[in-house]
Amino acid sequence: MIPPEALQVALTDLLGDACLIAETLPDTDIRLWLIDAANMGRAFSPEETRRILEEPPYWCFCWASGLVLARWLAAHPEWVRGKRVLDFGAGSGVAAIAAAKAGALEVVACDLDPLALAACRANAALNGVQLRYSTDFFDEADRYDLIIVADVLYDRANLPLLDQFLSRGRQALVADSRVRDFQHPLYSRLALFDACTWPDLAEPAEFRRVSLYHATRQAAAESRAAG
Repeated sequence: MIPPEALQVALTDLLGDACLIAETLPDTDIRLWLIDAANMGRAFSPEETRRILEEPPYWCFCWASGLVLARWLAAHPEWVRGKRVLDFGAGSGVAAIAAAKAGALEVVACDLDPLALAACRANAALNGVQLRYSTDFFDEADRYDLIIVADVLYDRANLPLLDQFLSRGRQALVADSRVRDFQHPLYSRLALFDACTWPDLAEPAEFRRVSLYHATRQAAAESRAAG
């Protein structure tokens, strides 16, 4: 298969010899355009490293938390079936695609990065599902049944978003492998999983432990009332 031209050009600009390939994620029926694992087996030049750090190509990996969330939705379709879902920080679109495959009424992939949204479009087409797209979470109306989130808490500056997710959705599901001291009065941990980023970046074991957290607007309102 020929990769989407705009995505391949963007990846080539970062890593001249890197290629996108369509891969099926392990233990799923989801296919994504991902960086070829063969491109990860060499040392990067200082210039390549600089470019990667300045413009990380998040969209050409399936990060461990996104993989866990996608698997969870496939195993528990009742969380999204017939519902309106927004995938915050969609990246490759893996969780949004999983929600669509599980029978969601509507799925919006939301990401600030135009390349991420281009990857979401290409990956949605690869999986034969339809998504809607948004560049600004706060421009969205308060109309969603569920906000799904994976791999956005690597930057602790994003932690205040945990409160904001319930401003647009009745419930939130957050998958994370980075925050070891996760404490939030509205979120409880549903489960803990082992998973790795795909292609495998050989990340430390601590980043292969993915927690899935759940919060509801009703619980938030009750907490404020008791307050």
